[in-house]
Amino acid sequence: MPNQSMLLDRRRRGATLVEFAFVVPILFLLVFGLMEFSRMAMVYHVITNAAREGSRRGIVPGGTASDVTTAVNDALAAGQVSGAVVVVTPSDLSTLNAGDPVTVSVTVNYSTVGWLPVPKFLGSKILDTESVMLREGK
Repeated sequence: MPNQSMLLDRRRRGATLVEFAFVVPILFLLVFGLMEFSRMAMVYHVITNAAREGSRRGIVPGGTASDVTTAVNDALAAGQVSGAVVVVTPSDLSTLNAGDPVTVSVTVNYSTVGWLPVPKFLGSKILDTESVMLREGK
């Protein structure tokens, strides 16, 4: 005949299993949420730096919009971000005078750069950034 402590151990094992069943989904939700928000912060940092690099390429005398786009795409590739839309304003940088602004906008849909197969929290989030610098003298 089993003693009293063996019966309590069996009951406790069942309680532990029930507690585990309640805690594990919450734990997974937190872990995957942290992964997704961390990736979003990383991608935002990459596109911000890419816009800044593009602006720096566009403000020098002789810089063109294609130079800007190439610089942005190179920075995005280094950060493993693809599918971004780059807009350079104005589109013809040769018409600018010293002190005129050069604006570079970079936009990416998070669902194209997320690490999880199905982004749960940020699937439809659009990440966009802009960098404005003044054209240098000729």
